[in-house]
This record gives sequence, structure tokens and C-alpha cells, in this order.
Amino acid sequence: MQDDARYLKRKVTAGSLDVHPTEKALVVHYEVEASILGEGGGHMLGERKEGQKIIRVKSLSPSTDVGALAKKVVEECKLIPPSRLPQVEQLLYYLQNRKSSPVEGKMEKKEKRTVKPRDLTPFEGMELDEEASITRVDEYIELLYEGIPEKIRGSALILQLARNPDNLEELLHNEAALGALARVLREDWKQSVELATIIIYIFFCFSSFSQFHGVVSHYKIGALCMSVVEHELKRHDVWREELRKKNKAYILHLLSPSAPENGSLRRDQDKAVRKYHGLLSKQEQLLRVSLYLLLNLAEDTRTELKMRNKNIVVLLVKVLERDDEELLVLVVSFLKKLSIFLENKNDMAEVDTVERLARLVPCDHEDLLNLTLRLLLNLSFDSGLRAKMVEVGLLPKLTALLGDENNRQVAMRILYHISIDDRFKGMFVYTDCIPQLMQMLYEHGEEETEAELISICINLAANKRNAQLMCEGNGLKMLMKRALKLKDCLLMKMIRNISQHDGPTKPVFIDYVGDLAAEIRAEEEEEWLLECLGTLANLTIPDLDWELVLKEYNLVPYLKDRLKPGSAEDDLILEVVIMIGTVSMDDACAAMLAKSGIIPALIELLNAQQEDDEFVCQIVYVFYQMVFHQATRDVIIKDTQAPAYLIDLMHDKNAEIRKVCDNTLDIIAEYDEEWGRKIQSEKFRFHNNQWLEMVESRQADDSEPYLYDNDDRTDLFYSADGITPADGSVSPDFFNDLQAQNGDVHHTGDGSDVFDQTSSSPGRPATAYGFRPDEQPFYQYT
Repeated sequence: MQDDARYLKRKVTAGSLDVHPTEKALVVHYEVEASILGEGGGHMLGERKEGQKIIRVKSLSPSTDVGALAKKVVEECKLIPPSRLPQVEQLLYYLQNRKSSPVEGKMEKKEKRTVKPRDLTPFEGMELDEEASITRVDEYIELLYEGIPEKIRGSALILQLARNPDNLEELLHNEAALGALARVLREDWKQSVELATIIIYIFFCFSSFSQFHGVVSHYKIGALCMSVVEHELKRHDVWREELRKKNKAYILHLLSPSAPENGSLRRDQDKAVRKYHGLLSKQEQLLRVSLYLLLNLAEDTRTELKMRNKNIVVLLVKVLERDDEELLVLVVSFLKKLSIFLENKNDMAEVDTVERLARLVPCDHEDLLNLTLRLLLNLSFDSGLRAKMVEVGLLPKLTALLGDENNRQVAMRILYHISIDDRFKGMFVYTDCIPQLMQMLYEHGEEETEAELISICINLAANKRNAQLMCEGNGLKMLMKRALKLKDCLLMKMIRNISQHDGPTKPVFIDYVGDLAAEIRAEEEEEWLLECLGTLANLTIPDLDWELVLKEYNLVPYLKDRLKPGSAEDDLILEVVIMIGTVSMDDACAAMLAKSGIIPALIELLNAQQEDDEFVCQIVYVFYQMVFHQATRDVIIKDTQAPAYLIDLMHDKNAEIRKVCDNTLDIIAEYDEEWGRKIQSEKFRFHNNQWLEMVESRQADDSEPYLYDNDDRTDLFYSADGITPADGSVSPDFFNDLQAQNGDVHHTGDGSDVFDQTSSSPGRPATAYGFRPDEQPFYQYT
């Protein structure tokens, strides 16, 4: 049949015309039919194949003349017949008015946030008048065996080819070319920065595609780049030291009074500075392409681990000293990628990473600023690095960025992490952070508040001075109105934090007691009730008539019902106990609660929750309040078994529980002789056991001949001296060792009676809300 075949006929048929789904482009579908004809013109063999051509119209904009553009498209594309010009116009008009698709929008956003290595301008030394051809690669390889200038020319021509992704596949199969390039780089990179830059750029083009990483690793280009970076950083140190010495010599010459004007010395100085900047520019080009290549290879975590073992973090942090913004974008991107691993984060903590990043906040380069903030966010999960951020002055800088729409969210997340630490909550007072946060809350209106915004507000409200700033003007009114209207639990949690502080903020809550009490009776969700009840329980205000509140809103039955074990979540039951302790400060309220049968309910709850120190501590505090008042003292002592439970808890391992028990039992011992004897007997028995254990341990130590070598002996006996008198004018020593919470300072030097039950400091033990009773409620730093 081949002998009969004479002619080959090819026919192209235009098909449908459509727009590209994501790009500004037209898609032309066509069909190619190839036929083999015999000598007589008869059809012998044929084949059809469908295809499509994409015509990109990147210049299309709202001001483009669609008609003129359509004519140009039809003229240049032979697949579109002139008869379809109206359809092309219509499609272009659609593209002109089409909104960006989500995919396209994401791509644009990504391009805005990251700098693509392949979009970089060619480095110095790459520009050649000659245009490279893939068919002349062998000639370019031969140049790599000549001198340095020829090697630069040959490698630059190969780079022209490598920058076109269509040529990479063919270059990949040319082992002679890649082998020669790798050899030249290994042997001559120290002799010429331009040559090293060009050859590494060639391998960088391969590294831009994951499927070519194998060939880059095969020639060990990654390890070579690590050596190049390390060597160049050492060279930079040498250059800088030489320049410093010349500057110093020139300055000393100028300061010398007898030295004549030396023009040559001035010229030498200027020449040295120009030379330094020239070398620095070329070196930064080499560092950029080397680090980009390493960043691409770091997609493989095993390769990244090898880099980490060669101290890549230390090298990158050292480059942060540079001023080239594009180089800094690369370095910060690399560090951000590395920082997600604990080992790399620890390496960054050991060097001055945060200090060097601090100078980049703020900066005019939008991408660099955003990347720096994201790196700081990753590092801010470490408490030590958070402290370093505050130390280097980042707190006011981050606060200033809250007004920047593009970086607000990242800055707020870093500030949230800083606000977690009690050491730094008070430092927000010296910035304009809190006014800005309150303004943001106000502007949200009825919309749902951002998680980052309300979270940082909750943390900052735990500090007394911050809470006072939040309440300035109509701050608290705005918060309460918004929280009650939207039933916003997180906003009420913030209000609850504000309510815990003594001072000018607490009396402001009197106007909202009725609203909060009404919410408790409204039987809302438990999470909402928990915050409302916790806020009320914090209001230890002398002028507040708790008896009226309990009666008007009928809260006593509610409180009693919630004391039953299992009636609600433990957190809510605990807040009920704290609430009872708060209202029991009032004589009339204490009597009302005692008559309602709440004390047996508390004892039942104590039995059920005896393993939970927080419950035990707060229930014992209620007993303390009850025995402090004459009206309820007899009920506690004579009608319940509360004293027996207190005796059992007298030697509890929790120091807070022991403190409350001791003071409660001291009052009971004063007013009931029988219980006084039991208490004294138990104390004696306990200390006697301690005495015997100490004696036995001392006797076992043969090296110590005497039991005591000084007069500091344990007092085994107790007297009634110092126990509260009958008129209740002095309370137990429970108030002596008050611990400040969240940075609050407790002053006792103003002559006021801190033991007075009408005082605004009730001495309630630390609660489950934020702290456990057996822990210090705040950090003490010197």
C-alpha cells in the first residue's frame, strides 16, 4: 500500500469558541484530519485528532476597546474565521465584566503575599547580546572547559535555555551538560561570584519543579550551596572589618590637629566604600539564588533535616542583618517554614532572631512586614521568645499595627499570646492598645465578635489597671448592653474578669446587679449562666443590699437546688458556692440562707466533692462566713456537723484549705467550750505525732549527740490568747496574708481596719476561675 500512496492531505476544522474558566483567555476548539490519498486521489488511510488553543488576553481591562481587540484576535488566529467576529466580541465583553473567580482571587492574593523566584530580574552577568539555542548546547558545554570569561559566557547561554521550562526536560537528559556545570561550580565557585551565581541559578530552575529535585540532589548542589552561603557570610565579616579599620584610620587622621589635609586618603576611603558596596551587591545576588534553591529543596523534610544539621538556622539569622529587601523576604520566608518544627524554633531561640526581626517591624515593604509578623507569630508560642519580644520593644510596634487592615489579624494574634502571660498584662497600659480594642468592639455592632479580639480582651481584663481603662467613659455600659442583648458568653467572661478587681471599677457594677440576677432566673444556657453568676459572685460591694436582691429575684431556692450534686456542671455548682460565700458577708443574708437549709446541702456537696480542693475550699469559706455572724453561728455549731468536717480538714495537704479551717475553728473554739476542747485535743494529737516522728528520726542519726543545738523549739501547747473576742470586732488572722491577684496590690498602711466585714476586701480564697487554691495566684518577679 505504501507504493500506492502518493499524497498526504491535512484538514483543520474550527470548532466551538468559549472563555477560559479562571484566566482572561479564549479557548478555541478545533479538529485536525490527516488523510493519505492514492495516486488516483482515492482515500487510503485517515486519522482525526481534537485539540484546543488558548488565546490569552492579559491586556484586557475595563478601558480596553473590545471591538478593536476582537479584530486583532481574529486576524492573528487562523483557527477563527472572520464570520465569528461578533462571537469573539461578545466573549471578550463577558471577560471584561466578569468578576474574579475564587481561584483567580486566591492566585492574585498569593502572588501579592509572596515573591516568586522565577519573576526576579536577571542578575548581573546574565545579559548577553546572543540568543541561546537548544540545538547548540554542545557548543556551550565546550566553553565550560575554557577560562573564567568563557565559562561565564557558556553558563549564561545555558541559563537562557533553563529559564524556559520547556527546555528543562531536554537539558535533564543531557548528562554531559549538567555534569560539566556541577564540576565547574565545585571547582571554580570561589574564583568568580558571577560564575557561581549563574550556575546555581541554572540548578535553581530545576529545583522550581519537584520532579527535578532528584537531579539537583544527585549532583550534591544543595550541600555545595550551604558551603557557598557559609563562606560568603565569612567573607562579608572580613570586608566589614577591613572597612571599619579604614574608617577608623581616616577619622583618627581628621581628628589629629597637626595632620595636613590629605586628599588621597579621602579618595581611598571613598573608593573602599564603593568597592564594598559593589562586592556586597554581587554577593547578595549569589546569596539570593543559593537560598532560593535550598528553600525549594526543603520541601522534603528529610532534606530540611540535613540542612538543620548543618546550621541553616544560624546562617539565615545572620543574613537578617542585611538591608536588601528581596533577600530579607526570602530569608524570613525560609525561617517561617523552618519555625514550625520545635528543633528549629529552639535553634532560633539560641541566637538573636527576635532582636533582628524587631527592626523589620514596621517596614515599607508590605510582603516583608507580613512575613515577619507571621514568623513572629510562630515564635510567640514559646514563652521565652514572647518575653524577648516584649524586651526588644515589639509591644508598642504591634499595637500600632492594629490600625493596618492587612496586618491587623496577625498582629492581634501575637498580642494575644503576649497577653497570656501575667508578667506582661500590665505593660499594655502604657500603649494605646486597650482604647483601640474597645473601639473595635464598639464598631462590631451586632455582628459576631472576632475570636482574636475578644480573647485578648478577656486576658487583659484580668489586670486591674487594664480593667480600669476598659471602664473609662461608657466602656462598661457598652459592654454590658452588648453582652445582654446578644447573650455573648465570651463578652460576659470579659465583664466577669473586670468585676473581680477591687477599687473604682467594682461599684460601677451596682447598676447592673438586677440585670444579671434576672438572667440567672431566666434559665438560659449553662455557659451563659456561669458567666453571669460568676460576675455577681465577684461583687463584694459594701453598699449592695444582697438581701433585697435575693428576695426580689427569688434566688435562694435557685441556689439551693443547684447545690445538689449532679444538678448541673461542676463549674456552675462551684460558682453557686462562691455566690453563697459572697452574699453570706451580709448578716441578714447569712441568716436567710441558714434558715433555708442550705448548710446541710453544702455538707452533702462537701461529701460528694471531697476530692476537689476548689469545692472544699469554697464550702469551708461559706462556713467561715456563717460562724463569723452571731445570727448564724449557733446554727453552724449546734445544728450541723460542720465543725466535725472542719476538724477533719484541719490538716489537709492544701495550704489554703488549712488556713480557712484554722481560722474558722478558732472562732468555734472561742464560742463553744466543748468543740474548743475537741479542737485543742486534735491539734495536740497531730503535733504530738509530729514530735514523736521527729524524735525517732533524730535518734536514728548517730552523728548528732543532742536533739537541739539552739532554743528554737516547737511549741506543743496552745493558749486562748489572740482568739477573736465576743463582739466580733477583730476577725481571724485569715486576712493577714492576702495575696494580690493579677498584679493587684493590697495596701494595709492606710489605717483602715482590714478585718472589718464591711470592707470591700472579703478575703475570699482564690477560686477555680483562673487559679487553683493551692497555687500562687500571680507571678512575683523582681
